[in-house]
Amino acid sequence: MSGRKLLSDSTETDFAVIGHYNVENAAVRRLLRKFAIDFLTVPTATFRVLFVLVILSHDRRKIVHTNATEHPTAAWTAQQVLEAIGIDDTPKFLLRDNDAIFGKIFSRKVAALGLAEVTTALRSPWQNPYVERVIGSIRRECLNHTIVTGERHLRRVVANYVGYYNSVRTHMSLEKDAPQPRSIHGPNRGRIVRRRHCGGLHHEYRRKAASVSSNNIRRRPRTESCEVSDAWMNK
Repeated sequence: MSGRKLLSDSTETDFAVIGHYNVENAAVRRLLRKFAIDFLTVPTATFRVLFVLVILSHDRRKIVHTNATEHPTAAWTAQQVLEAIGIDDTPKFLLRDNDAIFGKIFSRKVAALGLAEVTTALRSPWQNPYVERVIGSIRRECLNHTIVTGERHLRRVVANYVGYYNSVRTHMSLEKDAPQPRSIHGPNRGRIVRRRHCGGLHHEYRRKAASVSSNNIRRRPRTESCEVSDAWMNK
């Protein structure tokens, strides 16, 4: 939907898609942009419980930062927020729940970054729906199919999924685009190739110019995102 929205008596800004906050003015974009933060717990093969921090940008549902630890603290959590935000396009609001981990130290450091905290009501996770939905996707599409052995392994697994989620996974609210916008591949772009993501849990099919022979692709070592030609898939 296109249109123009009057933001003040003297400021009028173009909205390409109002629901996604695509505005031209950087100050207005910062005012509308929000981050959401939450934790999920992951049991390991040795019966330890690890905590995964997820920070989500509301404008395009992009996961901007993740990390894992066994003992999260307010100072550690505030450091993750510092690593997640940008310098030139810092969000205005940070949406969170009332977890005890978000203490006075966290609030003081977040306020120093220029972020205004918005807290949900007690026992009301539906008031922070976007990050809760992302956490559910991480569980259903990745962690429920993986036996985690430790912190380093968990960080690697989550990082692989975040790369898939941000660049490949489609969203209905983004008109079936990914959080990182993708170009449309027409038939003239070449043959269709397959890429594996998250150890083969998910696959991406896209067109690529036929500049590399299938023999070279067969000899390439398998990685988290490998390409397989049509001929190789049919064998």
